[in-house]
Amino acid sequence: MDDPGARLQPRDPFARLSGDERAMLRSAPLPERVEPMKAVLTEERFSDPAWVFERKLDGIRCIAIKGDRGTHLLSRNDLSLNARFPEIAAALDADPAEQLVLDGEVVAFSGGQTSFERLQQRAERHVAVYLYAFDVLYLAGYDTTRLPLHARRRLLRSAIDFHGPLRLIPSRKREGERLAKEACQRGWEGLIAKRADAPYTHGRSRDWLKFKCTAEQELVVGGYTAPRGSRSELGALLLGHFEDGRLRYAGKVGTGFTAATLADLAARLAPLRRDTTPFADIVREPHVTWVEPQLVAQVGFTEWTRDGRLRHPRYLGLREDKAAEEVVREQ
Repeated sequence: MDDPGARLQPRDPFARLSGDERAMLRSAPLPERVEPMKAVLTEERFSDPAWVFERKLDGIRCIAIKGDRGTHLLSRNDLSLNARFPEIAAALDADPAEQLVLDGEVVAFSGGQTSFERLQQRAERHVAVYLYAFDVLYLAGYDTTRLPLHARRRLLRSAIDFHGPLRLIPSRKREGERLAKEACQRGWEGLIAKRADAPYTHGRSRDWLKFKCTAEQELVVGGYTAPRGSRSELGALLLGHFEDGRLRYAGKVGTGFTAATLADLAARLAPLRRDTTPFADIVREPHVTWVEPQLVAQVGFTEWTRDGRLRHPRYLGLREDKAAEEVVREQ
């Protein structure tokens, strides 16, 4: 293949790669879509110099693809995010880099914490958002996914100018156990542990692991109860997750709603109504309206009960970046 080192520019993004690392680059056209790498949830905590640790952000995964026609922001299920986060697309358009693919997370802050709930409020008020980039998958005509993570991180630092809403997520080496403890003490969602010498794998991989502090996951809406008292539109959402192709009931969530989110949910659920339950389990709730299991909600909770129900759940928002059939219980 062409040697990217032979075409040095005043700002050559490949200058910091070794000869062996340059040999891993592949000349390729700019991709139109990318399947993101996904971490595996683990209860294990470890310290290992072969791994790096990053803060787990509570936002929306974003693949940013910049080419001759500008920047396209895509969710993990290939939905366009440009209209939702135009300031991030504009910042990347203004950056000197001409061709690149970044992997990152769009976040909003509530105090010093990233908050998916806060991110959902952009429909109601102005909320500042940021793209925290943590990987580069393509740069200046070359696929970089075969490079080890530590080399991709070097490329990422030199690929773009981090300014405005564009941020580089910091990483730490070793001491994963201490960092995980500190993350939970600070109220973070957790840590992501990444094997430093691993290539970028499209799909789920144990080269990336999730250390979570809080219980929070996506669940599918399969119905809702009637409103009571002063509440309008609906009472509680009935939630589930898929297991062997069947939607298993996980309980209901009736807190965390505003009047605006209730109205939005009611509008989205109305065309999905159906006559029969989508759940494989018996749901003993009165006055239920069943719906096609298509909407995915982000829910925080304290723990799972022995019978597979959520304890103290709280609605955080809808996830439009994940297909319902992909939602399983995280173990």
